[in-house]
Amino acid sequence: MSFTQKLALLFSDAGLRNRLLFVIGALAIFRVFAVIPIPGVNAAQLQLFLQGNQFFGLLNLFSGGGLSSLSIMMLGVGPYITASIVMQLLTMMIPRFKQLYQEEGEIGRKKFSQYSRLLTLPIAIIQGFSLLILLERQGIMPDLSPLSFAINLIVVTAGSVLLMWIGELISEYGLGNGVSIVIFAGIVARLPQDIAQALFTFDAAQIPVYLGFIAAALLVTAAVVAITEAERPVPVTYAKRVRGMKFFGGSSTYLPLRLNQAGVIPIIFALSFLLLPQMFATFFASSTIGALSAVSGFILGVLNNLPVYGMLYFLLVFLFTYFYTAVTFDPHQIAENLQKNGAFIPGVRPGGSTTEYLGRVITRITFVGALFLGVIAVLPIIMQSVTGIQTLALGGTALLIVVSVILDLARRIDAQLSIREY
Repeated sequence: MSFTQKLALLFSDAGLRNRLLFVIGALAIFRVFAVIPIPGVNAAQLQLFLQGNQFFGLLNLFSGGGLSSLSIMMLGVGPYITASIVMQLLTMMIPRFKQLYQEEGEIGRKKFSQYSRLLTLPIAIIQGFSLLILLERQGIMPDLSPLSFAINLIVVTAGSVLLMWIGELISEYGLGNGVSIVIFAGIVARLPQDIAQALFTFDAAQIPVYLGFIAAALLVTAAVVAITEAERPVPVTYAKRVRGMKFFGGSSTYLPLRLNQAGVIPIIFALSFLLLPQMFATFFASSTIGALSAVSGFILGVLNNLPVYGMLYFLLVFLFTYFYTAVTFDPHQIAENLQKNGAFIPGVRPGGSTTEYLGRVITRITFVGALFLGVIAVLPIIMQSVTGIQTLALGGTALLIVVSVILDLARRIDAQLSIREY
């Protein structure tokens, strides 16, 4: 099917068209709320504070641009991502949660998601409280009365929960992963402002650096597309079965195992995991308790050291790629499904041997995918340390998320179109 035929089918099919329009409508609502500021914001002081601050730049990335205007959605999907990480970690430690997520089907996953949503609320309250106090200390917000502070805390917490709900609705009634699409929309919405700022501060002496950055961005985009679309085909043969006077089966196909099963989720998890200690360390840095202030200063010193930050970022992306793949890909379940359907991998016995074989294959290909994803994640940080341009690290992370989300969305649309065609 050609591109024009797919495009025509996308808009002619009522179900697909409604899903696409739902995503657009949900993102439009999100962008409207993302520009409504909370009361008493010193806009000039806020811009000075955010300029060149990598930590709050990444936090602004997760808020979909809401932090740059201190909107009611300034927390973004950060609390929900943190809650998801906690729940995914619990599946490795508590058998009940693992059974709920992997073995009880759709009903179990719905319960698991409900627990993640419930955990989002206290995390949003803690993060909102810390962030509001931090902004007051920086003079971006006036010293508020307890009642006004409580109202602001309720508003930003409700904004985060609302954004979580919008993301869940996109996942259920739209196309693609709702949380990733929300982050993607915030990045894209900031593009005109970032381009205008780059043109306004354009320096002719920096032309080679900008050209190098554009070339690197194109290479990274091509590499991300190649690795994301790469897959390892595992041959599968269906045994012949006799029903009455007819033979069924006997066909050969393959099981596609993607090189990067986790997609962009490890990047989002790693950034969220790095942002949480930075937020609390920044909050407690000016504490009157000496030990707490010293620990906070040490954490900030470590995370502000670019080489150390880059190594931690690489390690977290690498580990989260393996972790998320282990949670979402179960070789034992796939081996059982193959055996129930009379299928087998040539040269491998059904059952336990198939489970071990699939486990070895997914471990090897995930190593390549995790290594590549980690290198791509820290490459902008390396460029930042070489060129001294602070926005490159943030821009590289945003580019990685944008490319991965677009590929995932295109793949889901293509799958829906194939179903409609058949």
